[in-house]
Amino acid sequence: MTQHSRNTPQFYLTAPSPCPYLPGHEERKVFTHLVGERAAELNDLLTHGGFRRSQSIAYRPACEACRACISVRVVVEDFRPTRSMRRVQERNQDIVGEMRVGVPTSEQYSVFRAYLDSRHRDGGMADMTVLDYAMMVEDSHVETRIVEYRRRGPDSTINGRGTGALLAVALTDVLSDGLSMVYSFFESEPSPRSLGTFMILDHIARARRMGLPYVYLGYWVQGSRKMDYKGRFLPQERLAPEGWRRVEG
Repeated sequence: MTQHSRNTPQFYLTAPSPCPYLPGHEERKVFTHLVGERAAELNDLLTHGGFRRSQSIAYRPACEACRACISVRVVVEDFRPTRSMRRVQERNQDIVGEMRVGVPTSEQYSVFRAYLDSRHRDGGMADMTVLDYAMMVEDSHVETRIVEYRRRGPDSTINGRGTGALLAVALTDVLSDGLSMVYSFFESEPSPRSLGTFMILDHIARARRMGLPYVYLGYWVQGSRKMDYKGRFLPQERLAPEGWRRVEG
């Protein structure tokens, strides 16, 4: 493969398959490979155009008769948590997240496996092995980080680390203008911690400290219970045919 071809994206279209979000619908995706020296630059550009990353692939929906999948990004500077979000923060005051290099561990896979078994037993990722998980984390040509969430220890304020068992994990890309939450998963607990919401709130606070204006949440799908939660983090911008459009409520 020549250097020119590695740095010039080629786009492909998938065959129709059942939509995982809206029953009775079919989905198609357009995708390209994120490889070569310009992978990070291309990932930034494509994310701004509504693409998502999965390993070394960038993709976005290209369904013929449906436009339900809408890219959303939280406006970090203006975001204010709702009352219910503040309660989630209070319930998780004993948890701290540590951003680390993207290296997979057996402990992460254990949480990942439990998450799939409890929430996505029939999903497309249900059969992923520990090697598949390692590829999900390592097969990245962009700046990717792992955020691990554990209970606070006596030195957490100083070193930014938690102690004890791993409770939740976020696989996150660092873009030029924000953090992109590629995939997140967490342990099921008897107490209603709402760890998924907590991780988004933590990423918003983290982006604010890093001076980044956005947190990219992927696709909001109106009418899908799986994806509807993303519409609650306001203000946010949603990608429309004319560009990113701000939504206040």
